Amino acid sequence: REARAGLLDEHSEAVKAGHDAREAYDSARVAVDETEQAIRNLRRLLDEERERLREVEMALKELSLELGHLRADIGERFDVDLAEVLIDFHDRPQATRAEAERVKELKRILGRMGEVNLTAIEEYEEVSERFEYLSAQKKDLEDAIAQLQEAIDKINRTTRDRFIETFKAVNDMFQTLFPRLFNGGRAELKLTDPSDLLGTGVEIIAQPPGKQVRSLELLSGGEKALTATSLIFAIFLIKPSPFCLLDEVDAPLDEANVGRFSNLVKELAERTQFIIITHNKRTMEAADRLYGVTMEQRGVSKLVSVNMRRAIELAS
Repeated sequence: REARAGLLDEHSEAVKAGHDAREAYDSARVAVDETEQAIRNLRRLLDEERERLREVEMALKELSLELGHLRADIGERFDVDLAEVLIDFHDRPQATRAEAERVKELKRILGRMGEVNLTAIEEYEEVSERFEYLSAQKKDLEDAIAQLQEAIDKINRTTRDRFIETFKAVNDMFQTLFPRLFNGGRAELKLTDPSDLLGTGVEIIAQPPGKQVRSLELLSGGEKALTATSLIFAIFLIKPSPFCLLDEVDAPLDEANVGRFSNLVKELAERTQFIIITHNKRTMEAADRLYGVTMEQRGVSKLVSVNMRRAIELAS
């Protein structure tokens, strides 16, 4: 009973470790999703700011046209430059008696000229004020767009740097593990579009022992499985995890390849807990503990566990 209780405790610890690893994976996935969502939000804000900028620019163009019409209208009616009139109006000294008489004379002349647009100057000032306001809005929008673009560029630079750094590290480890699992040959990872690191794909090129270089699609089932395992372990060694679950990855492998696969797993198991679903006896022999599910009675499943180390000690 004590042995069985110990086995159940170890099983519970393994399940807990699995849950912890899954939570760590989910946290990492959430962090990646949040980063991607942040990039999408920044791009959406950038598009909105650009649209607002286009609207402001159109409004500015309309105001510029309206100002031009007002200047032309005043110039034609009074034969004066409106800008000069405004400067003189605001900076003029106290009128003398002669100037006052001159003003009266000009008013009489204006009266003989008939109706004029007496609000032209006020309209001009209103339009000018609106023009300055929209110009300030345009500058604010341009500054916001520049800041958003700078943030996106920074994220893209960081993403490119981290991607190429990780890609090189994984590629080096992949080139080391492939000949070890295949007992020879060589393999490498290639970028489909090195000029676009944010949109490129990754191609696996492999050359098993005694065969020509070919892409992954042209390999046999066992070669594909072993190549994929090499890549998975390469990624795993670059960024290790306390827990790893493998589901029948050894199914298409022959005895020799299963042996090399098992030896590598035992090496990695010194710092990582592996749970492997398998029907291969050679893989089972490399395990520290086995869990099996049997059905002694129809419709009733039973879990059987064996501590391989303890079983070997008892057998010896």
